[in-house]
Amino acid sequence: MNNCLKCRALVISLLILNVFQVSVASVVSTGDFNKDFFVIWAPDHVNTSSNGRERSLKLDQVSGSGFASTQMFLFGQIDMQIKLVPGNSAGTLASDQPNRDEIDFEFLGNVSGQPYIVQTNIYVDGFDNREERIYLWFDPTEDFHTYSILWNLHQIVFMIDSIPIRLYRNHAEKGVAYPRWQPMSIKTSLWNGDSWATRGGLDKIDWSKSPFIASFKNYTIDACVWKGNPRFCRADSSANWWNKRSFSTLTRVQKRWFKWVRKYHMVYDYCQDNRRFQNNLPKECFLPKY
Repeated sequence: MNNCLKCRALVISLLILNVFQVSVASVVSTGDFNKDFFVIWAPDHVNTSSNGRERSLKLDQVSGSGFASTQMFLFGQIDMQIKLVPGNSAGTLASDQPNRDEIDFEFLGNVSGQPYIVQTNIYVDGFDNREERIYLWFDPTEDFHTYSILWNLHQIVFMIDSIPIRLYRNHAEKGVAYPRWQPMSIKTSLWNGDSWATRGGLDKIDWSKSPFIASFKNYTIDACVWKGNPRFCRADSSANWWNKRSFSTLTRVQKRWFKWVRKYHMVYDYCQDNRRFQNNLPKECFLPKY
């Protein structure tokens, strides 16, 4: 087998950058990748349509590729339509920035014919160990699907085609770490991680299948633009709609979908891994999700 299900293939992450500048109200993105994002890696492996509405990343034996948002944000919702790498795929985004916060969608490369696994993870002040994994109930390589992150003062919700697949509640008052002070940018990257990601490096990429292409379009960014003062982004205002009480928990319908995902598609939940945590699970594992 050339690649394995544990290979991390593509990561959309909200990644903290230590830039302190005053915050303004909600912004709706232009929909133009050339205006809202800049290429951070291998421009010759990043292809953007003439109208700026679609973008693809390429991974081959020469390089991976990536892009990041021009703005930083503190709370809001990000949606992006993605078509994933077909067939055997591998790679990852790696970041070694200290004290960072991250909210990650990670798409784990698969073996042809096997379902894709989506891994989500949350870093707070540089610490993670909060992985969850699900099998997708569709083939994400055949068409575009919408991947979303809602991040507010109450909760973080990961969604696929509006279906919530993961919740991380703000239990900071109970001593649980929650990203609520540091702004984040949006970073997307595709690159080879088979030296460590695939069964500890035992399974390698089959480069005869390259180049590997992931495609992106129809994104929206509705969030508080960071300018230096978090109180504007934390304020209860009409612009900061995501902080309203109606978004403090899931709706009745969303709860049903969430339970369905957990029951039929969950692969791994760190809150059930007693062996990993030596029977000392993190505090949030014993607290309500909604």
